[in-house]
Amino acid sequence: MTKEAGSPPLGGRLATTWQTRLTGWGRSARAWLSAYVIALALIAFWPVPVDSGAGPLLRAVTRLFPLLTYARIEFGANILLFVPLGFLLTLILARDRWLVMPIAFLTTVTIETGQAIALAARTPSVLDIVANTAGACLGIVFAVFAEALARARTEPPTT
Repeated sequence: MTKEAGSPPLGGRLATTWQTRLTGWGRSARAWLSAYVIALALIAFWPVPVDSGAGPLLRAVTRLFPLLTYARIEFGANILLFVPLGFLLTLILARDRWLVMPIAFLTTVTIETGQAIALAARTPSVLDIVANTAGACLGIVFAVFAEALARARTEPPTT
């Protein structure tokens, strides 16, 4: 067997494999981020609260599970709403991860400010800012965990 000119050693190939996989995630993450931003804008700037039609369902849930109050469900939904932002930005901004939290924070402040200024039927809240920022932070944790898993699956074990 001959070694091709310029090909990395086996360890280099394996390291390159997980880096290539993550780079591929970064490319598709941009497409997912574009779709997510459109969905987020529709949810955030819809003229009426997006849960306005879910009243009967929310009342049934809170009757079945008294600990799940409307405020807790809304707070949890706001956390979940921003998990994709943290996850996708972490993949895209691999070299500048320190920017993910400021971007997420500014995004949620912009949304809440826009709701306060332009949407009379919407109620801006500092708790929404806290929940959204926490969701982005959770997304960062998931992205770092996914990268560690990808790295562990492609790197040879060290002895």
